[in-house]
Amino acid sequence: MLQNLKNIRTDLISSFTDEKISCGLLRLDLLHPVVSGNKWFKLRFYLADALLQGKTTIASFGGAYSNHLVAMAHACKTMGLSAVGIVRGEAPDILSHTLREAISYGMEPVFVPRSNYKNKALLQKELNQPNWYWIEEGGYGLKGAEGAATILDTVDKEDYTDIICAVGTGTMMAGLIKSINANQRVTGISVLKNHHSVLTEVNALLNDSDQSKTYSVVPGYHFGGYAKHPNQLIDFMNECWKEQKIPTDIVYTSKLLFAVRDLIKQHYFKPASKLLIIHSGGLQGNYSLPAGKLIF
Repeated sequence: MLQNLKNIRTDLISSFTDEKISCGLLRLDLLHPVVSGNKWFKLRFYLADALLQGKTTIASFGGAYSNHLVAMAHACKTMGLSAVGIVRGEAPDILSHTLREAISYGMEPVFVPRSNYKNKALLQKELNQPNWYWIEEGGYGLKGAEGAATILDTVDKEDYTDIICAVGTGTMMAGLIKSINANQRVTGISVLKNHHSVLTEVNALLNDSDQSKTYSVVPGYHFGGYAKHPNQLIDFMNECWKEQKIPTDIVYTSKLLFAVRDLIKQHYFKPASKLLIIHSGGLQGNYSLPAGKLIF
């Protein structure tokens, strides 16, 4: 997968900017057709550690629309590892496109009732096998953050004053904070409703030096909750494609870009700021939409 790093580029988003603000989009979605966006960066050090320990199976958690599980399944197949996905909820009559894709790459799904899913530590204890290597949901953890810290190695980060990303588990945001310089700022756009603990979760992955840097999470752009996609958001996604040929997903990048455009209008960023927005991939999430809903 490393050979595709050269595919990553930074696109100027001219429709978002004015004469005082410049805005670039780091196209991590171009990294790989499946293990795209931030997923490979968050997985890379876990997978290397699993191989170093001689583990043969990667086990992780996710919902029915988890891009993380798809990426993990494909990466495991590529690296000769088995994959087990602990899936939130009872087995449905019809599997989501995401789960079907992950299973097609060899992932074994284990469906767990939502009440039991909340206690992941107990699930690990009950399900664990000697040759299994566990990764938290979404790649959350120190190795995930350390991997995400290498995202900015793909761009000349000195060109930017602000790094902006969508926030789910907070792993990528923590990694970006680790990577920035003291005169830069990371802004996270929360895609979860009432995710009041997100900064606590981010801070848990940072050392004292990291926590002295400038960063914040902006709430209010979840559009009703995780993966919710009202018509306003769908219209915005189609607008992004028409104007800039930027593909976005219903979970993360559409809400991220909507927020950035809105924050620019509100003068959230200082004049002459140079913004770098992280396109974190996840486009397969759009397969859950009816045909024709999106124009790309």
